[in-house]
Amino acid sequence: MNIIYLFDWGDTLMVDLPEENGKMCNWVDVQAVTGAKKALEHLSKSHKIYVATNAADSSEMDVKSAFERVGLSEYISGYFCKANLGIGKGTSEFFHRILNILDVESQSVIMVGDTYDKDIVPAIKAGIQAIWFNPNNLSSQSNHTIKSIESLSELYTTRN
Repeated sequence: MNIIYLFDWGDTLMVDLPEENGKMCNWVDVQAVTGAKKALEHLSKSHKIYVATNAADSSEMDVKSAFERVGLSEYISGYFCKANLGIGKGTSEFFHRILNILDVESQSVIMVGDTYDKDIVPAIKAGIQAIWFNPNNLSSQSNHTIKSIESLSELYTTRN
């Protein structure tokens, strides 16, 4: 089965700089998270990669533009956001809409994100596998056993 990876945007693939505001594509400085390019380059050789973001003020083209600025867009097949789904991330419905658009079963998708409550929990509720990108090794207040990684390189150096 071919796996599709959904990645969160801010602080998973690109650094969400606290001193910047507004649309990331318009920020003076944009940065990829350490290891993001290598991880996407490696994974995109055999998997489709999409971005699933909660960015409320950015359109699909705004999101793509930010990824172009750091050289990551070539690895990404598409972008899902509030503007094109009509719903923000944080609910299982957000992920159900993505599954419907991609016309795939939930078990063929893996969500990778840094925010436990908005990325991981709703993905699991939608039947999607989830990997918590947890570079600060935080603990969750959950009974779920969740795969957690501290570096994006763990996505391609260890098998899921």
